[in-house]
Amino acid sequence: MSSIFTGVLVTEMLKLAPSPEQAAALLATMRACNAAANQAANVAFQHRTANKITVQKLCYYDLRYAFGLSAQMAILAVHKACGAYKRDKAKQPVFRDTGAIAYDPRILSFKGRDAISILTLDGRIIVPIVYQGRWTQGPENRIRGQADLVHRDGMFFLAVVIEVPEPPAGDEPEGWMGVDLGIVNLATDADGQAHCGKAVRAVRRRNVRLRAKLQAKGTKSAKRLLKKRRCKEARFARDVNHVISKHLVGKAKDTGRGIALEDLQGIRDRLTVSKAQRADLHSWSFDQLRRFVTYKAILAGVPVRLVDPRNTSRTCPEPECGHIDKRNRSTRDDFRCIRCGFAGPADHIAATNIGRRAAVMRPDAA
Repeated sequence: MSSIFTGVLVTEMLKLAPSPEQAAALLATMRACNAAANQAANVAFQHRTANKITVQKLCYYDLRYAFGLSAQMAILAVHKACGAYKRDKAKQPVFRDTGAIAYDPRILSFKGRDAISILTLDGRIIVPIVYQGRWTQGPENRIRGQADLVHRDGMFFLAVVIEVPEPPAGDEPEGWMGVDLGIVNLATDADGQAHCGKAVRAVRRRNVRLRAKLQAKGTKSAKRLLKKRRCKEARFARDVNHVISKHLVGKAKDTGRGIALEDLQGIRDRLTVSKAQRADLHSWSFDQLRRFVTYKAILAGVPVRLVDPRNTSRTCPEPECGHIDKRNRSTRDDFRCIRCGFAGPADHIAATNIGRRAAVMRPDAA
């Protein structure tokens, strides 16, 4: 009987170091697989079906002979096309010639922890791994399922999902550190420490202006600069979220507390904001920050609970009061209870209420 995995799944980008000949073989394979996926997507769109078995029967042999693919590569190309078409059946999917392609254990294997054997159109090649990530931090860390070969900025990466076992459960936390997530302050904890989002918003707005300027210019040099900067903002936001999540988890672990977060699923559909604030709301990576906090907390043995965020910033935190009223928060930054007069920073009040809600919640049965 197979054991049940209890831990966290972490996506790692393993950097590969192919030789020039190997890099050319990998690129040729990626182009062939994506061209095959485009042809399979055309078949799926014409027959109005996202069923993998049906599409495979219609185009399997054509893909193998037209693009020189192995059997498993042709099947994975069909799966990629059907998966994309299933997400949006209103249009035919189109894949970039160097888009990521999937590899499963039949056509990719690991040679220890510093090399892979990967199938190309010219046969298998052994490619060294430069960066192994969390995979090397413990013999119990295992790669799960298939991997994606990614070509980015002239470099090759292997995106893999790694099983990292959860540390043994300790004692119940001594309390819960509530964390309020927001746009002005990306995160504010129940101790009153705020991580300001001013720098992130400034970078985003500068990038918006720069992109508009370069797109309007339309010269070759402008297009080169746009291509060079296309992922810079995402990397910056990701780094900020990593720093904040690491700080929150470290603080909770040092003080023996769990972390209470707002359950913000569907917030973009629930909130209505002015046109000027729309860009900030829809570029706000709160879900990424929450995911970073969650998996870092699991690895550190810190429990996490999600609570209902409704009225957390409108509820008086005084135990003998607890009055809820929209007028308690007269401005975005300030809270003042209209019944008892208790006042303080609104984000700090919300984080305090989030922590208290987690303390009275029943733990999940799972």
